[in-house]
Amino acid sequence: MTKGVSHVKDPVFVIHGVANRDRKEFSSVVSALAAAADVDMVPVHWGDLGAQEKFIDAALPIYRPETATLRNDQEAEPLAVTPLTAAVFADALNEGQQLSHVDAAVRDRLDAQDDEEDGGLRDHTARHHLDPDQILEYVREAWADTEWLCCTDDAQLLRETGSALAHSLLDETDPDLDDAYYGLRGGGADSDSRLRFLVRRRLNDLDRVAGAAVQAVGARLNHVMRSRFGPGTTRFLGDVLVYQRHQDAVHTRVRQVIDEVDPSLGRSPGRPVRVAAHSLGGVIAVDMATAAEPLWTESLVTFGSQAAFFHVCDPRGGQLAPYGGGVPVHLPASLNRWTNLWEPLDVLAFAASRVFRLHDGTAPVDLPVHHQASTGMWTHSAYWELPYVARVIGDVMRQD
Repeated sequence: MTKGVSHVKDPVFVIHGVANRDRKEFSSVVSALAAAADVDMVPVHWGDLGAQEKFIDAALPIYRPETATLRNDQEAEPLAVTPLTAAVFADALNEGQQLSHVDAAVRDRLDAQDDEEDGGLRDHTARHHLDPDQILEYVREAWADTEWLCCTDDAQLLRETGSALAHSLLDETDPDLDDAYYGLRGGGADSDSRLRFLVRRRLNDLDRVAGAAVQAVGARLNHVMRSRFGPGTTRFLGDVLVYQRHQDAVHTRVRQVIDEVDPSLGRSPGRPVRVAAHSLGGVIAVDMATAAEPLWTESLVTFGSQAAFFHVCDPRGGQLAPYGGGVPVHLPASLNRWTNLWEPLDVLAFAASRVFRLHDGTAPVDLPVHHQASTGMWTHSAYWELPYVARVIGDVMRQD
Protein backbone atom coordinates (compact mmCIF):
# COMPACT_ATOMS: atom_id res chain seq x y z
CA MET A 1 0.00 0.00 0.00
CA THR A 2 1.22 3.48 -0.82
CA LYS A 3 1.80 5.43 2.39
CA GLY A 4 0.43 8.96 2.67
CA VAL A 5 -2.01 11.10 4.53
CA SER A 6 -5.31 9.24 4.22
CA HIS A 7 -8.67 10.94 4.60
CA VAL A 8 -10.67 7.74 4.05
CA LYS A 9 -10.72 4.42 5.83
CA ASP A 10 -9.93 2.26 2.81
CA PRO A 11 -7.40 2.98 0.06
CA VAL A 12 -8.19 3.95 -3.52
CA PHE A 13 -7.40 1.15 -5.96
CA VAL A 14 -5.75 2.43 -9.12
CA ILE A 15 -6.18 0.39 -12.32
CA HIS A 16 -3.93 1.22 -15.25
CA GLY A 17 -4.80 1.09 -18.91
CA VAL A 18 -2.93 -0.19 -21.93
CA ALA A 19 0.81 -0.66 -22.43
CA ASN A 20 1.82 -0.81 -18.76
CA ARG A 21 4.28 -3.69 -18.64
CA ASP A 22 6.61 -2.49 -15.87
CA ARG A 23 5.10 -3.17 -12.45
CA LYS A 24 7.69 -1.13 -10.55
CA GLU A 25 7.29 1.85 -12.85
CA PHE A 26 3.52 1.77 -12.44
CA SER A 27 3.85 1.56 -8.66
CA SER A 28 6.10 4.63 -8.77
CA VAL A 29 3.54 6.54 -10.85
CA VAL A 30 0.74 5.64 -8.44
CA SER A 31 2.88 6.68 -5.48
CA ALA A 32 3.40 10.11 -7.04
CA LEU A 33 -0.32 10.41 -7.80
CA ALA A 34 -1.20 9.43 -4.23
CA ALA A 35 1.06 12.12 -2.86
CA ALA A 36 -0.41 14.73 -5.19
CA ALA A 37 -4.00 13.70 -4.39
CA ASP A 38 -3.28 13.28 -0.66
CA VAL A 39 -5.05 9.91 -0.64
CA ASP A 40 -3.76 6.41 0.09
CA MET A 41 -3.63 4.33 -3.06
CA VAL A 42 -2.97 0.74 -4.06
CA PRO A 43 -1.72 0.02 -7.60
CA VAL A 44 -3.54 -2.74 -9.48
CA HIS A 45 -1.14 -4.04 -12.12
CA TRP A 46 -2.40 -6.40 -14.82
CA GLY A 47 -0.03 -5.43 -17.66
CA ASP A 48 1.71 -8.81 -17.65
CA LEU A 49 -1.60 -10.27 -18.90
CA GLY A 50 -1.72 -7.83 -21.84
CA ALA A 51 -0.78 -8.17 -25.48
CA GLN A 52 2.59 -9.51 -26.57
CA GLU A 53 4.51 -6.65 -28.17
CA LYS A 54 7.78 -8.28 -29.14
CA PHE A 55 6.86 -9.00 -32.75
CA ILE A 56 4.37 -6.19 -33.48
CA ASP A 57 6.77 -4.61 -36.01
CA ALA A 58 6.41 -7.67 -38.22
CA ALA A 59 2.79 -6.69 -38.91
CA LEU A 60 3.50 -3.06 -39.86
CA PRO A 61 3.88 -2.16 -43.57
CA ILE A 62 7.17 -0.64 -44.67
CA TYR A 63 7.22 2.13 -47.27
CA ARG A 64 9.76 1.51 -50.03
CA PRO A 65 9.70 4.27 -52.68
CA GLU A 66 10.05 3.13 -56.26
CA THR A 67 13.26 4.06 -58.05
CA ALA A 68 11.47 5.52 -61.06
CA THR A 69 13.00 8.45 -62.91
CA LEU A 70 11.07 11.40 -64.22
CA ARG A 71 11.14 11.64 -68.01
CA ASN A 72 10.03 14.24 -70.49
CA ASP A 73 8.41 11.80 -72.91
CA GLN A 74 4.72 11.09 -72.75
CA GLU A 75 5.22 7.34 -72.30
CA ALA A 76 6.37 7.76 -68.70
CA GLU A 77 4.38 5.58 -66.32
CA PRO A 78 2.17 7.57 -63.93
CA LEU A 79 2.88 7.36 -60.21
CA ALA A 80 0.42 5.15 -58.35
CA VAL A 81 -2.18 6.91 -56.24
CA THR A 82 -1.81 5.43 -52.73
CA PRO A 83 -4.69 5.42 -50.23
CA LEU A 84 -2.98 8.21 -48.28
CA THR A 85 -2.59 10.52 -51.26
CA ALA A 86 -6.09 9.70 -52.43
CA ALA A 87 -7.32 10.83 -49.03
CA VAL A 88 -5.26 14.02 -49.29
CA PHE A 89 -7.06 14.87 -52.54
CA ALA A 90 -10.48 13.56 -51.46
CA ASP A 91 -12.27 16.93 -51.83
CA ALA A 92 -10.98 18.13 -55.19
CA LEU A 93 -12.34 21.22 -56.91
CA ASN A 94 -14.21 20.65 -60.15
CA GLU A 95 -12.28 21.05 -63.38
CA GLY A 96 -13.63 24.52 -64.11
CA GLN A 97 -12.50 25.82 -60.72
CA GLN A 98 -9.11 24.20 -61.09
CA LEU A 99 -8.52 25.63 -64.55
CA SER A 100 -9.60 29.09 -63.44
CA HIS A 101 -6.65 29.16 -61.03
CA VAL A 102 -4.28 27.90 -63.71
CA ASP A 103 -5.61 30.40 -66.26
CA ALA A 104 -5.31 33.34 -63.86
CA ALA A 105 -1.69 32.46 -63.11
CA VAL A 106 -0.84 32.06 -66.82
CA ARG A 107 -2.30 35.49 -67.59
CA ASP A 108 -0.52 37.08 -64.64
CA ARG A 109 2.81 35.66 -65.79
CA LEU A 110 2.32 36.76 -69.39
CA ASP A 111 1.21 40.23 -68.24
CA ALA A 112 4.28 40.49 -66.05
CA GLN A 113 6.44 39.63 -69.05
CA ASP A 114 4.70 42.36 -71.07
CA ASP A 115 5.40 44.85 -68.30
CA GLU A 116 9.07 43.92 -68.30
CA GLU A 117 9.30 44.40 -72.06
CA ASP A 118 7.43 47.68 -71.93
CA GLY A 119 9.81 48.81 -69.22
CA GLY A 120 12.71 48.58 -71.60
CA LEU A 121 14.19 45.35 -70.35
CA ARG A 122 13.77 43.78 -73.76
CA ASP A 123 13.43 45.04 -77.29
CA HIS A 124 9.80 45.31 -78.43
CA THR A 125 10.63 43.23 -81.49
CA ALA A 126 11.25 40.28 -79.18
CA ARG A 127 7.85 40.61 -77.58
CA HIS A 128 6.14 37.23 -77.14
CA HIS A 129 2.98 36.37 -79.07
CA LEU A 130 1.48 33.79 -76.72
CA ASP A 131 -2.29 33.78 -76.54
CA PRO A 132 -3.57 32.90 -73.02
CA ASP A 133 -6.91 31.75 -74.43
CA GLN A 134 -5.12 29.33 -76.72
CA ILE A 135 -2.94 28.08 -73.87
CA LEU A 136 -6.00 27.46 -71.71
CA GLU A 137 -7.64 25.56 -74.57
CA TYR A 138 -4.66 23.23 -74.79
CA VAL A 139 -4.44 22.89 -70.99
CA ARG A 140 -8.10 21.88 -70.93
CA GLU A 141 -7.43 19.21 -73.56
CA ALA A 142 -4.59 17.71 -71.51
CA TRP A 143 -6.06 18.19 -68.03
CA ALA A 144 -7.99 14.91 -67.86
CA ASP A 145 -4.79 12.99 -68.58
CA THR A 146 -3.02 14.29 -65.47
CA GLU A 147 -2.80 11.95 -62.50
CA TRP A 148 -2.43 14.45 -59.65
CA LEU A 149 -3.24 17.97 -60.72
CA CYS A 150 -6.76 17.01 -61.75
CA CYS A 151 -7.36 15.75 -58.20
CA THR A 152 -6.13 18.70 -56.16
CA ASP A 153 -8.11 21.42 -54.43
CA ASP A 154 -5.01 23.41 -53.49
CA ALA A 155 -5.34 26.84 -55.13
CA GLN A 156 -1.69 27.68 -54.54
CA LEU A 157 -0.49 24.50 -56.23
CA LEU A 158 -2.75 25.22 -59.22
CA ARG A 159 -1.55 28.82 -59.52
CA GLU A 160 2.08 27.76 -59.23
CA THR A 161 1.42 25.21 -61.97
CA GLY A 162 -0.02 27.89 -64.25
CA SER A 163 2.86 30.26 -63.52
CA ALA A 164 5.49 27.57 -64.14
CA LEU A 165 3.76 26.54 -67.36
CA ALA A 166 3.69 30.10 -68.67
CA HIS A 167 7.31 30.63 -67.67
CA SER A 168 8.44 27.54 -69.54
CA LEU A 169 6.49 28.58 -72.67
CA LEU A 170 8.04 32.03 -72.53
CA ASP A 171 11.47 30.45 -72.42
CA GLU A 172 10.56 28.32 -75.43
CA THR A 173 9.65 31.46 -77.40
CA ASP A 174 12.58 33.59 -76.22
CA PRO A 175 14.89 34.36 -79.18
CA ASP A 176 17.73 35.01 -76.74
CA LEU A 177 17.66 31.32 -75.84
CA ASP A 178 18.72 29.85 -79.18
CA ASP A 179 18.63 26.22 -78.07
CA ALA A 180 15.05 26.58 -76.86
CA TYR A 181 13.74 28.53 -79.84
CA TYR A 182 11.21 26.46 -81.75
CA GLY A 183 9.73 29.04 -84.11
CA LEU A 184 6.55 29.70 -82.15
CA ARG A 185 6.76 33.45 -82.74
CA GLY A 186 6.06 33.06 -86.42
CA GLY A 187 2.47 31.96 -85.93
CA GLY A 188 0.55 29.62 -88.21
CA ALA A 189 -0.61 26.02 -87.97
CA ASP A 190 2.85 24.62 -87.22
CA SER A 191 3.34 26.94 -84.27
CA ASP A 192 -0.13 26.07 -82.94
CA SER A 193 0.67 22.38 -83.08
CA ARG A 194 3.98 23.02 -81.43
CA LEU A 195 2.34 25.05 -78.68
CA ARG A 196 -0.20 22.29 -78.07
CA PHE A 197 2.63 19.76 -77.80
CA LEU A 198 4.62 21.95 -75.42
CA VAL A 199 1.63 22.63 -73.18
CA ARG A 200 0.91 18.92 -72.88
CA ARG A 201 4.53 18.01 -72.27
CA ARG A 202 5.15 20.71 -69.68
CA LEU A 203 1.85 19.96 -67.94
CA ASN A 204 2.82 16.29 -67.80
CA ASP A 205 6.19 17.22 -66.29
CA LEU A 206 4.57 19.44 -63.66
CA ASP A 207 2.01 16.75 -62.88
CA ARG A 208 4.69 14.14 -62.23
CA VAL A 209 6.66 16.53 -60.04
CA ALA A 210 3.50 17.24 -58.02
CA GLY A 211 2.85 13.52 -57.64
CA ALA A 212 6.41 12.78 -56.54
CA ALA A 213 6.26 15.61 -54.00
CA VAL A 214 2.95 14.42 -52.55
CA GLN A 215 4.16 10.84 -52.25
CA ALA A 216 7.39 11.97 -50.60
CA VAL A 217 5.48 14.09 -48.09
CA GLY A 218 3.00 11.28 -47.56
CA ALA A 219 5.77 8.79 -46.84
CA ARG A 220 7.36 11.12 -44.32
CA LEU A 221 4.00 11.81 -42.68
CA ASN A 222 3.36 8.07 -42.52
CA HIS A 223 6.74 7.58 -40.84
CA VAL A 224 6.13 10.37 -38.33
CA MET A 225 2.67 9.07 -37.47
CA ARG A 226 3.99 5.55 -36.95
CA SER A 227 7.10 6.53 -34.98
CA ARG A 228 5.38 9.08 -32.71
CA PHE A 229 1.82 7.86 -32.36
CA GLY A 230 1.91 4.34 -33.76
CA PRO A 231 3.36 2.51 -30.73
CA GLY A 232 0.74 3.88 -28.35
CA THR A 233 -2.11 3.10 -30.74
CA THR A 234 -0.76 -0.38 -31.47
CA ARG A 235 -0.41 -1.23 -27.79
CA PHE A 236 -3.89 0.13 -27.15
CA LEU A 237 -5.41 -2.11 -29.81
CA GLY A 238 -3.38 -5.11 -28.68
CA ASP A 239 -4.38 -4.85 -25.03
CA VAL A 240 -8.02 -4.21 -25.97
CA LEU A 241 -8.07 -7.41 -28.02
CA VAL A 242 -6.51 -9.38 -25.18
CA TYR A 243 -8.93 -7.95 -22.61
CA GLN A 244 -11.94 -8.74 -24.78
CA ARG A 245 -10.87 -12.39 -24.89
CA HIS A 246 -9.54 -12.73 -21.35
CA GLN A 247 -11.73 -10.53 -19.19
CA ASP A 248 -11.99 -13.15 -16.46
CA ALA A 249 -8.22 -13.30 -15.99
CA VAL A 250 -7.94 -9.52 -15.72
CA HIS A 251 -10.91 -9.26 -13.35
CA THR A 252 -9.42 -12.01 -11.20
CA ARG A 253 -6.18 -10.04 -10.92
CA VAL A 254 -8.07 -6.93 -9.79
CA ARG A 255 -10.01 -8.98 -7.25
CA GLN A 256 -6.77 -10.56 -5.94
CA VAL A 257 -5.18 -7.16 -5.27
CA ILE A 258 -8.30 -5.97 -3.42
CA ASP A 259 -8.43 -9.19 -1.38
CA GLU A 260 -4.84 -8.62 -0.26
CA VAL A 261 -6.06 -5.45 1.46
CA ASP A 262 -9.40 -6.80 2.73
CA PRO A 263 -11.32 -9.78 1.28
CA SER A 264 -14.63 -8.17 2.22
CA LEU A 265 -14.03 -5.01 0.18
CA GLY A 266 -16.31 -4.61 -2.82
CA ARG A 267 -18.38 -7.71 -2.06
CA SER A 268 -21.39 -5.93 -0.56
CA PRO A 269 -23.02 -2.48 -0.41
CA GLY A 270 -21.67 -2.12 3.13
CA ARG A 271 -17.99 -2.33 2.05
CA PRO A 272 -17.71 -0.70 -1.37
CA VAL A 273 -14.36 0.11 -2.94
CA ARG A 274 -13.03 3.36 -4.38
CA VAL A 275 -11.37 3.15 -7.77
CA ALA A 276 -9.37 5.48 -10.01
CA ALA A 277 -8.72 4.11 -13.48
CA HIS A 278 -6.99 5.21 -16.66
CA SER A 279 -7.92 4.30 -20.24
CA LEU A 280 -8.85 0.62 -20.54
CA GLY A 281 -8.65 0.45 -16.75
CA GLY A 282 -11.83 2.53 -16.70
CA VAL A 283 -13.54 -0.03 -18.91
CA ILE A 284 -12.39 -2.77 -16.54
CA ALA A 285 -13.72 -0.85 -13.54
CA VAL A 286 -17.15 -0.24 -15.12
CA ASP A 287 -17.38 -3.83 -16.34
CA MET A 288 -16.66 -5.14 -12.84
CA ALA A 289 -18.99 -2.66 -11.11
CA THR A 290 -21.90 -3.60 -13.40
CA ALA A 291 -21.32 -7.35 -13.66
CA ALA A 292 -23.93 -9.87 -12.56
CA GLU A 293 -21.81 -10.34 -9.42
CA PRO A 294 -20.51 -6.78 -9.16
CA LEU A 295 -17.57 -5.16 -7.53
CA TRP A 296 -19.49 -2.73 -5.34
CA THR A 297 -17.97 0.66 -6.05
CA GLU A 298 -18.64 3.77 -3.98
CA SER A 299 -16.67 6.24 -6.12
CA LEU A 300 -15.08 5.84 -9.54
CA VAL A 301 -12.82 8.36 -11.25
CA THR A 302 -11.87 7.52 -14.83
CA PHE A 303 -9.50 9.50 -17.03
CA GLY A 304 -8.88 9.03 -20.74
CA SER A 305 -11.34 6.14 -20.74
CA GLN A 306 -13.59 4.42 -23.28
CA ALA A 307 -16.38 2.74 -21.28
CA ALA A 308 -19.18 4.65 -23.02
CA PHE A 309 -17.61 4.15 -26.46
CA PHE A 310 -17.27 0.40 -25.95
CA HIS A 311 -20.84 0.05 -24.69
CA VAL A 312 -22.27 2.00 -27.64
CA CYS A 313 -20.31 -0.13 -30.12
CA ASP A 314 -20.77 -3.48 -28.39
CA PRO A 315 -23.05 -3.74 -25.32
CA ARG A 316 -21.03 -4.85 -22.31
CA GLY A 317 -23.65 -7.14 -20.79
CA GLY A 318 -23.84 -7.81 -17.06
CA GLN A 319 -26.50 -5.53 -15.58
CA LEU A 320 -26.30 -3.05 -18.47
CA ALA A 321 -29.00 -2.79 -21.13
CA PRO A 322 -27.85 -1.98 -24.67
CA TYR A 323 -27.79 1.69 -25.65
CA GLY A 324 -30.60 2.37 -28.10
CA GLY A 325 -29.93 6.04 -28.75
CA GLY A 326 -31.51 9.01 -26.99
CA VAL A 327 -32.36 7.30 -23.69
CA PRO A 328 -29.32 6.77 -21.43
CA VAL A 329 -28.55 3.37 -19.95
CA HIS A 330 -29.18 3.14 -16.21
CA LEU A 331 -26.29 1.94 -14.09
CA PRO A 332 -26.94 -0.35 -11.14
CA ALA A 333 -26.58 0.77 -7.51
CA SER A 334 -23.29 -1.13 -7.41
CA LEU A 335 -21.72 1.88 -9.16
CA ASN A 336 -22.68 4.73 -6.88
CA ARG A 337 -20.77 7.74 -8.22
CA TRP A 338 -18.71 8.28 -11.38
CA THR A 339 -16.50 11.19 -12.40
CA ASN A 340 -15.00 11.00 -15.89
CA LEU A 341 -12.07 13.18 -17.03
CA TRP A 342 -11.17 13.77 -20.67
CA GLU A 343 -8.43 15.79 -22.37
CA PRO A 344 -9.47 17.54 -25.62
CA LEU A 345 -6.55 16.21 -27.70
CA ASP A 346 -6.83 12.68 -26.36
CA VAL A 347 -8.47 10.71 -29.18
CA LEU A 348 -8.90 7.73 -26.85
CA ALA A 349 -10.98 9.63 -24.28
CA PHE A 350 -14.79 9.59 -24.37
CA ALA A 351 -17.66 11.18 -22.46
CA ALA A 352 -20.02 9.15 -20.25
CA SER A 353 -22.89 11.49 -19.36
CA ARG A 354 -24.92 11.08 -22.55
CA VAL A 355 -24.75 7.29 -22.56
CA PHE A 356 -25.24 6.48 -18.88
CA ARG A 357 -27.34 7.47 -15.86
CA LEU A 358 -26.54 6.55 -12.27
CA HIS A 359 -29.09 4.62 -10.23
CA ASP A 360 -30.38 7.86 -8.63
CA GLY A 361 -31.12 9.34 -12.09
CA THR A 362 -28.16 11.74 -12.20
CA ALA A 363 -25.56 11.63 -14.94
CA PRO A 364 -21.91 10.73 -14.48
CA VAL A 365 -19.84 13.91 -14.21
CA ASP A 366 -17.76 14.60 -17.32
CA LEU A 367 -14.93 17.05 -16.64
CA PRO A 368 -12.62 18.41 -19.35
CA VAL A 369 -8.92 18.55 -18.55
CA HIS A 370 -7.19 21.70 -19.79
CA HIS A 371 -4.60 20.94 -22.45
CA GLN A 372 -1.03 21.87 -21.60
CA ALA A 373 1.36 22.59 -24.45
CA SER A 374 4.12 20.73 -22.61
CA THR A 375 2.23 17.44 -23.04
CA GLY A 376 2.56 17.58 -26.84
CA MET A 377 0.14 15.94 -29.25
CA TRP A 378 -0.03 12.47 -27.69
CA THR A 379 -1.92 13.28 -24.49
CA HIS A 380 -3.37 9.88 -23.59
CA SER A 381 -0.65 9.21 -21.02
CA ALA A 382 -0.40 12.76 -19.69
CA TYR A 383 -3.13 12.53 -17.03
CA TRP A 384 -0.95 10.91 -14.39
CA GLU A 385 1.21 13.98 -13.90
CA LEU A 386 -1.44 16.69 -14.26
CA PRO A 387 -2.18 18.49 -10.95
CA TYR A 388 -5.83 18.97 -11.93
CA VAL A 389 -6.37 15.22 -12.27
CA ALA A 390 -4.81 14.56 -8.87
CA ARG A 391 -6.92 17.32 -7.31
CA VAL A 392 -10.16 15.92 -8.73
CA ILE A 393 -9.33 12.40 -7.53
CA GLY A 394 -8.53 13.71 -4.06
CA ASP A 395 -11.69 15.84 -3.87
CA VAL A 396 -13.95 13.01 -5.07
CA MET A 397 -12.49 10.40 -2.75
CA ARG A 398 -12.64 12.67 0.27
CA GLN A 399 -16.38 13.17 -0.20
CA ASP A 400 -16.92 9.69 1.25
